[in-house]
Amino acid sequence: MTSKIIGTGSYLPSHVVTNDDLAKVVDTDDEWISSRTGIKERRIVDNEKEETAYLASMAAKAAVEDAGISPEEIDLILLATMSPDQVLPNVACEVQEAIGAIHAVGMDLNAACSGFVFALNTAHAYITAGIYKNILVIGAETVSKTIDWADRSTCVLFGDGAGAVVVTASETGSYEMVMGADGKKKNALTCKCRPMNNLFLKGSELEYIKMEGQEVFKFAVKTVPECVTEVMEKAKVTADDIKFFVLHQANQRILSSVAKRLNVSMDKIPMNVDRYGNTSSASIPILLDELNKKGLLQEGDKLVLSGFGGGLTWGASLIEW
Repeated sequence: MTSKIIGTGSYLPSHVVTNDDLAKVVDTDDEWISSRTGIKERRIVDNEKEETAYLASMAAKAAVEDAGISPEEIDLILLATMSPDQVLPNVACEVQEAIGAIHAVGMDLNAACSGFVFALNTAHAYITAGIYKNILVIGAETVSKTIDWADRSTCVLFGDGAGAVVVTASETGSYEMVMGADGKKKNALTCKCRPMNNLFLKGSELEYIKMEGQEVFKFAVKTVPECVTEVMEKAKVTADDIKFFVLHQANQRILSSVAKRLNVSMDKIPMNVDRYGNTSSASIPILLDELNKKGLLQEGDKLVLSGFGGGLTWGASLIEW
């Protein structure tokens, strides 16, 4: 028994923020942002309704509909996010209520921008263990609330959005996975949560995302090709056998460098970072949904999904459509 994706969905806030819009609030311009990141615009939540749970629920509804199953058939909801709306309850339980998945267990998972791949691999493990049959896997983020909008090195990079897939047990197909972490480099990408505030310690002010850009870039262009190669070797396939490499949409330069190191054409590395920016754990399922909706994925196609992010964390999944 293995697992297969049978449905995809996504949801993006309607409010578009262009590079020219950002140039009005920070010292930057379209040329500076585009040449360094490939990003032209991103979607940013502009109303109180569109919290992480709402984005996740809308993407989940679309994925369940695409899968052709009812919400009652879902056994488990795994939701990857680094930007939940609150400490309790978890976002997965909010999604459960919103879509009517009354029989599903719900839990969140945080591995930053690697989160969706980690959650997808977790779903595969549950399915192959015979514990669950139908699992909803979601990546959802409102990264905009974690950003210092006066810091041009980070505020130009990120956007909000959500993507989801329905994974089910299958007797045919193939699946291989690779995951890793390096806590020694944890300070390369950070964002503190609630400050310590109790009877003995006075809380400090909230902090925002901080990133050592060069450190993250060097990590990504080295680690992603390595873990992609490793997962292909486990599956006994080559890059020629892969239809698409669906990679975390962090930066166009990173994607181009990965393509060069893997010796594959950019035609095999689809991108939407120019339109959505870095949506963290949502980027891979959003891109996957785009490919699916455009009819670019056919049964039997082999795909490699790979994410990398804070932790530092990284992972890859080789799946058969």
